Amino acid sequence: MKRVFCLFLSMVVLSFALVYLRGTDELKETKPYTVTGQTVQIQDGEDIVVSKRSDVFAEAGEFTDDVKQTIREEQAASYSFSRLSEKEQDIYIEILWTLQGFRENVKLSSIDNDEISNIFQCVLNDHPEIFYVDGYTYTQYTLGDVIKKITFTGTYSMEREEAEERRGKIDNYVNQCLGELPQGADEYETVKYIYEYLINHTEYDNSAEDSQNICSVFIDGKSVCQGYAKATQYLLQKAGIEAALVLGTVSTGEGHAWNLVSIDGEWYYVDTTWGDASYQAVGKGGSYSEDKIPTINYDYLCVTTEQLDKTHTIDNVVDMPDCTSMSANYYVREGLYFTSVDEERLSGIFQDGYDKGRTYITLKCASEEIYNELHNKLITNQEIFHYLDCPDGVVSYTENVGQYSMSFWL
Repeated sequence: MKRVFCLFLSMVVLSFALVYLRGTDELKETKPYTVTGQTVQIQDGEDIVVSKRSDVFAEAGEFTDDVKQTIREEQAASYSFSRLSEKEQDIYIEILWTLQGFRENVKLSSIDNDEISNIFQCVLNDHPEIFYVDGYTYTQYTLGDVIKKITFTGTYSMEREEAEERRGKIDNYVNQCLGELPQGADEYETVKYIYEYLINHTEYDNSAEDSQNICSVFIDGKSVCQGYAKATQYLLQKAGIEAALVLGTVSTGEGHAWNLVSIDGEWYYVDTTWGDASYQAVGKGGSYSEDKIPTINYDYLCVTTEQLDKTHTIDNVVDMPDCTSMSANYYVREGLYFTSVDEERLSGIFQDGYDKGRTYITLKCASEEIYNELHNKLITNQEIFHYLDCPDGVVSYTENVGQYSMSFWL
């Protein structure tokens, strides 16, 4: 839970005023996909006729071994796909081919409903561009009590023509975003740029339409966690960065979605939704206008599993790696990470903030011990006033004790 305070300096007394409380644990967004099914009894020796809407999809061709092999090769780098067994990959390929072509009643090489459900989720986790599917229907063909075959149909929220129209609008957004990516940006800089771009161009809105897919972000500019996470994944993939969707819960038990990202061969977690701090209100009792209130929180930009576990619980359909590297962590890369209390560094960071016209500075400590030492120095002993220009004797700051970080308004 974040706490936001104002510090008032009067002669030798430093007083504290709690101005606003609002935690990121209010986010409630992920929804399960819909699944419906029916059972058909067949006679011994009866074959099953599998149909598809050939009038619309004739141009897509047949599901030949060559087509399957091509899809397999294309999916080799997809995170969930690569964690499946070869048999599970076969089912993944069948489901993906079905959904990509808006097909119906495709026979699967599995008769296990739980297996199909898990692999369907893997397909959606790997493919944010499949925004027109919100579930599936299946038909199981039984001989007596024995399931013999299952056919699969995506639950399509729109016709193919509408999906193509939306895809054009999505392409416009993506081209605009990536067209402004600084030349020569490395992988960390690319991830940071996309993180900031999405936050600056998206409004968190629990009532947003299409909130579980990328249309909410790229077309409407309003979304919730799953929309943020899928949009982050989509843009990173377009920029050549390996990224996956991660599902789970947060500390209060609500469903949540975020990302796993590869930077220079190391895995990190990124939570763009929790990076959008615009819903937080601050400034009561202070002289800070709205344009000085920070809109971006960097506590969840390229974090380790240990850091993530303090607030997030992973409940993903495939295993996630243990992320241990701090090399691309935001605070490390930006020179804001303290492994000891260094007065010269503190002075340089705050002066650089003023020189560059920033509205706030965030510092992160490597441990609770260092955090407490820095907190005592800056807050308890009032030494923050050595670094800030405070003509009205007021300092506003926020702290995230769990992440060992604190932010100061300039």
